[in-house]
Amino acid sequence: METIRGRSVCAAIREPESRTETKKSGPRRFTRVPTHAVGVAKERREFPRASLCLPLLLTKISGVKETPSIRLITRNISSSGVCFLARRQIDVGTAIELQVALIERPLRLGSVQMCTAAHIVRADETATPGCRAYAASFDDFVLRRDDHVPLQSPRALAREDLRSIQTR
Repeated sequence: METIRGRSVCAAIREPESRTETKKSGPRRFTRVPTHAVGVAKERREFPRASLCLPLLLTKISGVKETPSIRLITRNISSSGVCFLARRQIDVGTAIELQVALIERPLRLGSVQMCTAAHIVRADETATPGCRAYAASFDDFVLRRDDHVPLQSPRALAREDLRSIQTR
C-alpha cells in the first residue's frame, strides 16, 4: 500500500498489452482497465470507466482530416470508449479518428498512444457555454509505443548534434 495525497492506494498491476479480447460481433476490447488505481466514474456500466484527464487529438471527423488536429482532454475512458469535451458540433453516429496519449514521456522516450477509429454515440450539453460532452465508442484501436531508448542521454545527443552543426 502506498499513500498518495493522503489516500491509501494499491500499486497498479501491469497488464501485458496482449490482454485484449475480440468479440465476434464487435470491435477488439481490453479485457480489464485498472480502474482500482484511478477511480471509477459514478455510473455502473458493462465496461467501468476510469476518470482520467488524458491528452486527446481528434484527427478525422467523417473521414475528413482535421488540419491541424484538434487538441482536447478526456473526461473519462473505458475499454469500450471515451468521453471528451469539444467546442465543435459533431452529430451522433459520426465516424471519428483520435489519438489518446496513455503515457507521455519527455522527448517521447517510452510514450504510449492509442490510435483509434470510433463513432459518436452521445452528445450532451455542458455548463460551459459553447462546449459539449461527447461519448465515443471505439471501433478499433492500435497501441503505438515508442520503445526506442538512446544509448546516450538526450543532453549528450543534443551536444553531439550541436558540435556536428558547428563543424560544417
